[in-house]
Amino acid sequence: MSKPFILQTILAAAVCKTVRRALRLRGSGGTALPGKAAMTVCKDILAVTSRGMEIIVVTGTNGKTTTCRMLEHALTSSGRECLSNKSGANLLSGVTAEITCNTDWLGRPKTHYAVIECDEGALKQVVPLIRPKVIVVTNLFRDQLDRYGEVMHTLDAIRTGIAKVPESILCLNADCSLTASLADDVPNKVVFYGMNTPVGDQKDVEISDAKYCIRCGREYRYHYHTYAHLGSFYCPNCGYKRQDPSVAVNRILGITTEGSKIEMQLDGKIHPVRVGLPAVYNLYNAAAAICAYRVFGLPEEEILGSIADVRSSFGRMENFTLGDVRIQMILVKNPAGCNQALEYVSGIGSDYNVVLCLNDRTADGHDISWIWDADFEKITQDPHARSILVSGDRAEDMQLRLKYAGAEESRITLEKDNARLLQIMKESTLPVFILPNYTSMLALRKVLSEATGGEAFWKG
Repeated sequence: MSKPFILQTILAAAVCKTVRRALRLRGSGGTALPGKAAMTVCKDILAVTSRGMEIIVVTGTNGKTTTCRMLEHALTSSGRECLSNKSGANLLSGVTAEITCNTDWLGRPKTHYAVIECDEGALKQVVPLIRPKVIVVTNLFRDQLDRYGEVMHTLDAIRTGIAKVPESILCLNADCSLTASLADDVPNKVVFYGMNTPVGDQKDVEISDAKYCIRCGREYRYHYHTYAHLGSFYCPNCGYKRQDPSVAVNRILGITTEGSKIEMQLDGKIHPVRVGLPAVYNLYNAAAAICAYRVFGLPEEEILGSIADVRSSFGRMENFTLGDVRIQMILVKNPAGCNQALEYVSGIGSDYNVVLCLNDRTADGHDISWIWDADFEKITQDPHARSILVSGDRAEDMQLRLKYAGAEESRITLEKDNARLLQIMKESTLPVFILPNYTSMLALRKVLSEATGGEAFWKG
């Protein structure tokens, strides 16, 4: 590098670190602004500060943060230092801030490994700069329609990013017909993961995000479903079908609020595995993480062991104890993820209270019409759901949705003030499940963390 470029790199890294330090002294996470400041000094500073690192990138609609947590936990548990954007700042500015703040005074990375969560739309900006060894795509569902448009636009954005890094190994969800199609006509090595077993009642499964064959337009048929449009799909017309995965959940032995016991198949060999997080979608996250860890070139035994005691990311199956009350927070942001959260909560089998929080800010997507596609009847018709609280900027919309789902008015309490909401939860004699979307999660989590001695989200 020329001397002027070295000086530019040093200055950009210094600016990034200084801005973050100042913001955190003020109590802010400093997740994106430091990256923006660094890029004004050196546009492609990320390419410089990530040079020489071995990186796994995780993208897709649902499961990015948790899959990253599983990978990071496996790396650090095995004694390797690993950088990760735990705060969830997954656009170009956030990734730039995280990696650039992880450098010495010359802009050289301090850690060799990194696990990076990347927004689907930002993938084409990020991956050409950091040249990841592995890219994981979790799934594709409708999400933030006002920002992304229909799901095919998201698919095209991911495909554009992948095209820029033909050397990256792709770990694709075999059960998602959209995600799996990314393997078509690419030079990249592709490895599939998935679930070799059906989940739940296979009757009257509603599919809305990927009902028709991406190649010929004929309606898919299924040997079995897991949830939403995921499962063993096939097209009776053109033959497009689910690929046999190298890494798969072969059998579900049990799921509780504390985690899951499964049989995992790795290239035909069966391993008993405990996943330290509950719910079916976390089994997909576990399969994705195991798949990525293996193709990354690390011993599979490390992640098979560490995944048993992985703890939740902020807001994702995160547990709090408020007085004597056990509280679990489950981020929901689109119909598919929300339905899985509702399925999990309504399947607990004992009495509980539930809090539903809905905002419509920029980070959430201003279009909240998705709540009408989510199956809130799972809780309104569950006798174990003793009371339902609604909160957030659009609490009235959620209240209306619940009434149409059959909830009696006496079961619904509207409370927009988080301090009063906290007090109501503290007085509960039952476990409380909170299902918020993104910005409502951040606000309520801050109040909960302060009340229970937890850490700020960016300390993750």
